[in-house]
Amino acid sequence: MAVVETGAAPTPTVGIRPRKPGRGEGWQRRLPLLPALIYTVVVTQIPFLVTLWYSFQNYFFNVPQPAHFAGFSNYSTVFTNAAFRGSLVRSVVMTAASVIIAMVLGVAFAVLLDRKFLGRGVVRTLIITPFLVMPAAAALVWSGPMLDPNFGLLNYLLAPFGVHHVAWLSTHALGSVIVVMIWQWTPFMTLIVLAGLQSQPSDTLEAAKVDGAGAFATFRELTLPHLRPYIELGILLGSIYLVNSFDAVRLMTNGGPGTSTTNLPFYLYQQVNFAFNVGGAAAAGVITVILTIIVATFALRLFARVFQFEEAGV
Repeated sequence: MAVVETGAAPTPTVGIRPRKPGRGEGWQRRLPLLPALIYTVVVTQIPFLVTLWYSFQNYFFNVPQPAHFAGFSNYSTVFTNAAFRGSLVRSVVMTAASVIIAMVLGVAFAVLLDRKFLGRGVVRTLIITPFLVMPAAAALVWSGPMLDPNFGLLNYLLAPFGVHHVAWLSTHALGSVIVVMIWQWTPFMTLIVLAGLQSQPSDTLEAAKVDGAGAFATFRELTLPHLRPYIELGILLGSIYLVNSFDAVRLMTNGGPGTSTTNLPFYLYQQVNFAFNVGGAAAAGVITVILTIIVATFALRLFARVFQFEEAGV
């Protein structure tokens, strides 16, 4: 007969520690990723190191003289060059205007496409078409059939309003390039925001509707805060890609008229192909990469902090 003692000390629970993976298991997990890592290093890091080496050299294509060490003279020339500063400002203007307007249009289109209507699937498929077009092909289509001063479609559509034979690429070059960038990146923003809208809890919207909240108040107080991470992600990705835009500038305006559309990528192209200044172009490229890394790191840390606050309910 078993005797049960009251007040006996409980049996101590033995904690089970997870077994640490051995060195062999760790390498087995990393081995499938090794080819991708090697490819990334070969394609990105080695060319950057070569560019860094050329940035300290005085080297011109059209001079029959080997490259020789020039110290920081290329960097000092870049920082004191008004053309570089102007291209930097134009890159910021083009990127900021394109990303902001594309995001605003993307939010509007996403709200419309989130509603149920006949043919919604077809419209969703068609609206992403501009993003699937190659940037070079989009630039050629816009510079010719769309914006040509004589037979362009835009002038034809605006003719009833008194607009005739406007040379858009000459009189409004910067605006024309920005419009093409907006046209191509609005579908991307729409898809990101649409994914955020579809992840929003429907019971929250129904509760707001029962409480008497209007459509605008619901969007401002509930939908927009929910879409904040998606909007920030779209702005970050769009900025990283659009700051490197080259196709539209090269094929539509060739940096002109004058230097009105010369951004950083096209400035580097001019330094190599017209000035034959490999060292100066390399120094400008290194500075551009460093500035891009600083901005991207700051934005990523800011977004990560926002996500942490939202998860903590702050």
